[in-house]
Amino acid sequence: MNYQVVDALISPQGHLEMLSKLEVGKLLNNSHGGLFTLFRNCALAVLNSGSYLDDGKELLERYTDFDIRIEQQERGVKLRLRNAPAEAFVDGSMIKGINEHLFSVLRDLLYTGDEIRDNPNFELDSSSGITNAVFHILRNAGVLRPRINPRLVVCWGGHSISREEYDYTKEVGYQLGLRGLDICTGCGPGAMKGPMKGAAIGHAKQRIYGGQYLGITEPGIIAAESPNPIVNDLVIMPDIEKRLEAFVRTGHAVVVFPGGVGTAEEILYLLGVLLHPANAEIPFPLILTGPDDSADYFGQIDRFIGATLGDQAQSRYRIIIGNPVEVALQARNGIRQVRRYRRETDDAYYFNWRLNIDMDFQSPFIPTHANMRALELQPRLPAHRLAANLRRAFSGVVAGNVKDEGIRAIERQGLFEIHGEAAMMAQMDELLAAFVAQGRMKLAGREYRPCYRILR
Repeated sequence: MNYQVVDALISPQGHLEMLSKLEVGKLLNNSHGGLFTLFRNCALAVLNSGSYLDDGKELLERYTDFDIRIEQQERGVKLRLRNAPAEAFVDGSMIKGINEHLFSVLRDLLYTGDEIRDNPNFELDSSSGITNAVFHILRNAGVLRPRINPRLVVCWGGHSISREEYDYTKEVGYQLGLRGLDICTGCGPGAMKGPMKGAAIGHAKQRIYGGQYLGITEPGIIAAESPNPIVNDLVIMPDIEKRLEAFVRTGHAVVVFPGGVGTAEEILYLLGVLLHPANAEIPFPLILTGPDDSADYFGQIDRFIGATLGDQAQSRYRIIIGNPVEVALQARNGIRQVRRYRRETDDAYYFNWRLNIDMDFQSPFIPTHANMRALELQPRLPAHRLAANLRRAFSGVVAGNVKDEGIRAIERQGLFEIHGEAAMMAQMDELLAAFVAQGRMKLAGREYRPCYRILR
């Protein structure tokens, strides 16, 4: 099948107008740590924004002739595109929001490569060093907003959700926006787009200007969750672990909508962090919510958490079904507690420095077949360590479902194998099977082929 493409020469919209010859050289040199390939793939995902696609491998195969090059001219940097998706343009001009997102990709990949990975001042083998790197990437992107009261609500949920669930996310976002709260999501479609869309209307009604709609992604997932057009601050973190840390360091409350295995991964990550003894006293509002038809879905999630992580984990969140106003009120009230605590402890409003995040949650997990088989999934582990390993197992399934390298690994070597204590594996098998049956693994209408096998 042929897809419409265009060639174009574009300029940045208001930022990143200058690059050094060294930076340009890195992006033109395919051998330099794969930076050019990484930039090309992320850029293609941004240009494909709005497309009904959640498969990184398929996206790359659709546009095999796509190319992007940097041209440094006397008046600044320009990007020359060849065979770019035509949907990114209107009447021959690139949509401004897509232009901004494209140069955000360039900004973050260069900064991470130059200032983080190649900088001995960042100790990426230590927990504090990783947190410092996360902070600097966010600060360089200009998304941290000092001198304002806490008001950023992180919204998690699936890109493959029903129309009723999507409308519910918009209504929750609307109620949050009416109360002056900003939105942060994974920046993609579905439950990541709906809250932003609703909040934008709420902000408009309240005459709130400069509302933040922050999208945080990473190179491996961006093709499956291309930035939606409402995102006005986009950040590309180096990997999924730093992406998750960025969410919980910047957010003041988390609202979770129905989703699939990626959403389960996010829930397990946050619960694992909150279950660490050092974080016992830190307020962190966590609300699981959806329309009335989602009650069974959250019941399954709740039972899985109770069976694996126990009552203490269940006590760290609240489930609210079919009541967007109550969700917004609870989020607002919880954020007031966060503000009070940060003021009393002299912690920053814009970055949660006091939250303790272990290396188990920070070290990048590469979902190879060997690493997936080696995961220790046993109830004898402390709850926060078990949560870390369960999170890694779900992360591997995400990779096998939508990430280019994960899909290709499954094609070469067969299904990922996940094994552990029998009762726990039965719980995981039941949960994943429910996601498949409910169509939460892939976008509606797209066939799902399992990438994993549960061994008991």
